[in-house]
Amino acid sequence: MAKEKFEDALQKLEDIVRKMEAGDMPLEESMKSFEEGIRLIRFCSAKLEETQRRVEMLLGKEDSLQSKRFQEDESD
Repeated sequence: MAKEKFEDALQKLEDIVRKMEAGDMPLEESMKSFEEGIRLIRFCSAKLEETQRRVEMLLGKEDSLQSKRFQEDESD
């Protein structure tokens, strides 16, 4: 089995959300989609955490670079 890519998983998750928001799915199909969505969320979250650790490790190797926590602009 090929390794799943973050971008593909995110696209699948967006598709599931769109279909579920339409409200046209039968209950059983909605439940299967929900379960798949949870799996995709966990996968994407793990990939993001792994990437964050790698970036912090790379930044830590450079004396002149420091990692800072990203904070969204609260004015939105």
